[in-house]
Amino acid sequence: MKINKNIMNNQLLICFVLCAGFFIACSDDDQSDYEKTRLFRPVLNEELYSEGNSIIVDMGSLKAAQSYSFEVSRDTFSTVDYAFKTDTSFVTIDEKLVGEELFWNTLYQVRVIAHASDPQYDSKMSDLGNVRTQRFPTILNIPKAYDVTDVAARVTWTPTGAAVTSMQVFAGEDLKLATPLIDAVSVGSDEQASGESFIYGLEPETDYQIAIYSGDEIRGWVNYSTKVADLDPSLPNVIDLTENESSSAVADAVATAPDGAIILVKRGVTYDLPSDDLTKSITIRGAYGFGPQKAKLYTTGNWNIAANSNIDHINFIDMEIRGEDYSGDYVFNPNTDNVYVRELNFENCEIGTFRGIIRIRGTVEIDNYIINNSVVDSIGGYGIITTDTDPSDPMTAHVNTIVLSNSTFNKIDTGIQSRNNSLSLTIEGCTFANFIVPGGRLLRYRGGDGNNNITGGITISNSVFGHSWDQSGAGEYGSIQGIGEGLESTSISLLNNYSTQNFAFSESTEIPGFPLGNYNSTQEDLWVNPDQNDFNYKDSGFSGKYTAGDPRWRAKL
Repeated sequence: MKINKNIMNNQLLICFVLCAGFFIACSDDDQSDYEKTRLFRPVLNEELYSEGNSIIVDMGSLKAAQSYSFEVSRDTFSTVDYAFKTDTSFVTIDEKLVGEELFWNTLYQVRVIAHASDPQYDSKMSDLGNVRTQRFPTILNIPKAYDVTDVAARVTWTPTGAAVTSMQVFAGEDLKLATPLIDAVSVGSDEQASGESFIYGLEPETDYQIAIYSGDEIRGWVNYSTKVADLDPSLPNVIDLTENESSSAVADAVATAPDGAIILVKRGVTYDLPSDDLTKSITIRGAYGFGPQKAKLYTTGNWNIAANSNIDHINFIDMEIRGEDYSGDYVFNPNTDNVYVRELNFENCEIGTFRGIIRIRGTVEIDNYIINNSVVDSIGGYGIITTDTDPSDPMTAHVNTIVLSNSTFNKIDTGIQSRNNSLSLTIEGCTFANFIVPGGRLLRYRGGDGNNNITGGITISNSVFGHSWDQSGAGEYGSIQGIGEGLESTSISLLNNYSTQNFAFSESTEIPGFPLGNYNSTQEDLWVNPDQNDFNYKDSGFSGKYTAGDPRWRAKL
């Protein structure tokens, strides 16, 4: 039996060798018959980046590629600035390669084709993306939004090295700084010492570049975009308070203003929020000026709206609106009958330290409620808006359309709550941090059957959500109620939203489809300083840094 086993083993070994040879032969035949195809598109080992005004391209090397053809553009290839060929997958695009310096602080696009030994197998075009060259080394500061008006610019720098002696203004598209638009502006010794000077005589809604010089040596330049033309104070519907710093000036002006008046207030001055019931359309707007402090409206109570009022609009533009504390103050808190407001709008405002921004009761109807391009912080239990009349009561307050856009909400106790239907809710391009207290409600429509719906649906897009608001400061971030009540038949659309790893909904209150923890870290890792309303992105690897959150904080290409 032992001999038979050895014979069998030898026979099996012979069969194995023969089979292996057969398969290798087949494999060789298959390879020789394999149809050759075009090269894969080139891909990057890392994102395009810049060093000075040079662009670095680091692609994966394609073994079969003989060379690469590049194109570089500044207008997404409507035109091509540079076209060149290389035999390497690591390329520095600079003056040596293309024959001239690239522009500083300029957004370029790069694309490439890989070439095979036979052109019919060249790759298809590969778009490698966008990259901005760095700023010219300069002592100039990047201007803030409050460093420019419609006709003037504030220019600041760090006084170091040779003294700054003059400034020049160039058109935004004059990238070579070839043609000054106005005569050179001299910089005096006091301005040089303080690192601050001003340029006047600019045009509204125009892009400029302002350069500084030490003698004939350029020390750098920065871009400015002037604002739309400011209001003409002489217009009949404008009440100009820019020379009036009395705390009662706004309330006094509203009392005597005609319907539709615009009240222009001085930047940096604090005024009392009116307390007499409003009966007319009104706009309260901060005038243009330099410096970070907006004109402020301050209250220890709230403003109301008179019964039987039909108001087209209530606008707050470029204002800070602040309560004394968030346990009892509101911007508006009307409890009356037969009131209609077509639009209540906060534009480019700072709003905070309120129990609620607006609480409406009685038969008060707000058609459109808008917060745009604003920063909202420290809001208590009546939240962003509360409509607070039981639907069984014949006085049924309601808000129809709610829009929160391009804004930041920080330290918010409660979101949106209503005892009656709304038509639509849109949240677009917003940043939310310390948002809703643990166990608190983001959305609560509690009017019961027939009165607990947003009939046109909810849309939330391009927004970022951090953890709940731990008012104790103990670092305990509990879950919140996404849908605290109602909305069972409301359609919800979600697109390109993010939440941090410690954002959570309580059980059975989830917003269907809402992404939980798709940013796999904390809000402290994501943003620079949430406690100080600084929501610039600290994490450069955040995938939504260009497309999500309040646009003022997004990374810029």
